[in-house]
Amino acid sequence: MSEKVDLYDNAYGHYASDAYREVRIETYGQDFGQTSWVTTEESNEIPQLLGLSRDSYVLEIGCGSGGYALHVAEKIGCRVEGLDINAAGVRNANRLAGERGLASRAHFEHCDVSKKLPFADKTFDAAFSNDVLCHVPGRGAVLGEIFRVLKPGGRMLFSDALIVGGLLSHEEIATRSSIGYYVYSPPGENERLLEQAGFRQVRVLETTGSAARIALRWRDAREKRKEALVTAEGNTNFEGLQRFLSCVHLLTSEKRLLRHLYIASKERGSA
Repeated sequence: MSEKVDLYDNAYGHYASDAYREVRIETYGQDFGQTSWVTTEESNEIPQLLGLSRDSYVLEIGCGSGGYALHVAEKIGCRVEGLDINAAGVRNANRLAGERGLASRAHFEHCDVSKKLPFADKTFDAAFSNDVLCHVPGRGAVLGEIFRVLKPGGRMLFSDALIVGGLLSHEEIATRSSIGYYVYSPPGENERLLEQAGFRQVRVLETTGSAARIALRWRDAREKRKEALVTAEGNTNFEGLQRFLSCVHLLTSEKRLLRHLYIASKERGSA
């Protein structure tokens, strides 16, 4: 059985280190402080899929270290509110917002998004969450809260890389789950939960192949910088994360785990 290993505290705690920055650039081609399976192409498409403009007020569920939310605020000129349960990530995000002169447009808050969101009804024009909802219990209630805080006509986008597409052994599940709490979804469940929450016009994009490529590049980029990363996070944790990334690559390349991107709308006239 795989031991639990840390991804997020190390990624956010060592955000500014050369080794971690180089790993992100080699993995994704662009450094947003990512710890997800989002390609740079997908990152560039998200604002268009959500229909963002300078007047938009946007919610990110699971903002991590804030890099992508700040990119959106700077590129589009919109306001962004980011939530994350990792305090180190939130501290880093607010620090970066100040350093980049974006504090008036981007704010980040420590929050457990499995609870009621700290916003009034119909606050946001759009919401997104990159590979985060699989970590959060009570997905139906979370989607209901996102629906509540969206304005009528608003759009929601999220990705899920834990859709079961084939046979999985208990060892594979343990390794794939070694970095934290996870919920695995059967095909069609996310669509059902979105519609149950009130969303309509649900679109699904297949992104499994991209996740497989990201996992392989991430593992290989880390291996090249093994000495620096072992010094930062310890050998046991380093090897545990390498096994995790190898497992992600195997399961997604064989399509035994799938990654889908969901886009849905809160229809005008909705409560």
